[in-house]
Amino acid sequence: MIYLVRHGEAEAGWGTSPDPGLSALGLKQAEAVAEQLASQPVNQILASPMRRCQETSRPFAGQSGLQVSTEPAVTEIPTPDGLDDRVDWLRGFMAGTWDAAPPVVADWREALVGKLASIENHTVVFTHFIAINTIVGHLSGSDAVTSFRPGHCSVTKLQRENDVLRIVERGSEAATRVL
Repeated sequence: MIYLVRHGEAEAGWGTSPDPGLSALGLKQAEAVAEQLASQPVNQILASPMRRCQETSRPFAGQSGLQVSTEPAVTEIPTPDGLDDRVDWLRGFMAGTWDAAPPVVADWREALVGKLASIENHTVVFTHFIAINTIVGHLSGSDAVTSFRPGHCSVTKLQRENDVLRIVERGSEAATRVL
C-alpha cells in the first residue's frame, strides 16, 4: 500500500504565508494520523519540503523509527510568474482542467506523475491537496484539476500490483477551505 497523506491544518493560508507551519489543530491532526498509520507495514516516508508536510510527518517518523526523506517532486503546486494574486489564480485553476496549466505547472505535474511511478508499496507520502488530486486524477483518467477534496491529514490509499498502480480508497473529505 502507498499512503498519500494531506498535511495537517496550516497556521496560515497561501494568501498570508508561502510556507506556513501547522496550527495547533494541525499538530493534533498529525498525531492522530500517526496513530492511524502506526499498525501499517511501512518501509519509507517521503515528505514535501514545505513546512506543513515536514511537521505533519514528524509524529509518524517518531513512532515508526523511520527517517523522513524530503522529496521535492511531491511539493506544492508552483506559482506561475507574473501573477498579482496567487489565491485568485489558484481558485480558478482548481475549478478547471489540466489543459489550462501554464508551463511551470505542467512541468510540476509531469515530475509528480513521474515520481509516482517509482514509489514502492509500504510508503507514506506527506503531501498537498492538489498533489493528491493530481495523482488521483491521473490514475482515474480525469483531466480535472480537482477530483475530490481530501481533508487535513486524510489518507488516500494506492496499491501497486504487477507494476500497475490503482486507487484503493480516497481519503476522507471534509468541509475544508483550501485557501
